[in-house]
Amino acid sequence: MTDLTPMTALGAAAPRVASFGPLTLAENVDVARASLALRKGAARPTPMGLTLPEPGDWVEAGGLAAFWIGPDQWMIEAEGRALENFAAELAVQATGCSVTEQTDGFVNFEITSNTGPAPVERLLEKLVNIDLGNFAPGRATRTGFEHMAIFVIRRAETRVAVIGMRSAAGGLWHAIAVAAARI
Repeated sequence: MTDLTPMTALGAAAPRVASFGPLTLAENVDVARASLALRKGAARPTPMGLTLPEPGDWVEAGGLAAFWIGPDQWMIEAEGRALENFAAELAVQATGCSVTEQTDGFVNFEITSNTGPAPVERLLEKLVNIDLGNFAPGRATRTGFEHMAIFVIRRAETRVAVIGMRSAAGGLWHAIAVAAARI
């Protein structure tokens, strides 16, 4: 019989975590994710009480978070709900919208610093082309990284999320880890 043991995007039974001086890089497998797009003529919803953000912003409230991904399009996140049918619940709350399950399509790496924001910012300077002067907590952007497109979210002064395609998880982890080891 086929082995149907679940595994992370990096191919292990448990999420990978590594420390590099003051930085910690962790694979977060607990986030449910669904895209939400307004249909023509629909009003912008507030699914589950969440006010959808403007371009370049990330918002968090009531166990949910969202970031803008394009005109009238957002990615909705729910920490700790990756094993639930989150997209179906979101679709009920967002009438007039198209909702698509995205949880297994992306990998989520959280980068944190235990000594303040400087190590995170030095790492971002090496990895991506982002204006750090305008990339405060609550900001999100899509950018290029190692010939792929990723989302970068500044969740807090000392915490950044890097979200990329699940199929590129190994290459994404490697590139972040190599840069973090050089800080």
